[in-house]
Amino acid sequence: MRTTFMAKPNEIERKWYVIDATDIALGRLSSVVASILRGKNKPTFTPNVDTGDNVIVINASKLKLTGKKASDKIYYRHSQHPGGLKQEVAGDLLRDNPARLVEYSVKKMLPTKNTLGHQQFLKLHVYAGEDHPHAAQSPEVLDITNLI
Repeated sequence: MRTTFMAKPNEIERKWYVIDATDIALGRLSSVVASILRGKNKPTFTPNVDTGDNVIVINASKLKLTGKKASDKIYYRHSQHPGGLKQEVAGDLLRDNPARLVEYSVKKMLPTKNTLGHQQFLKLHVYAGEDHPHAAQSPEVLDITNLI
């Protein structure tokens, strides 16, 4: 009788990947990053266990928004107080804080209503420029142009 493999948290090997976001569309970048954070690129993927790897996204300020998303796409948040609805346009967010734009996009692609999604999201590190402080982890460069 064959049994389905179920990954155990102490048997998971985690890697570090660096992804350069220069001239890549936001949605395509986010879907690849979310897949790696969940661990769907591994043969040991288990839906209820955090099997994903750590991802470092650099050059987030150089990614591109296709179509009219820079002016029409709006991100909403609410402060839970009356009249506390805040909104940010994607183009302004890309100009002011591009790391937050990538984080918003990736977070919506992860399981959002449980602690598993939070654990997976904590393994995402986004930087607007070229430099990152994770050289000690010896991350490998991942070219996602062939994955999209």
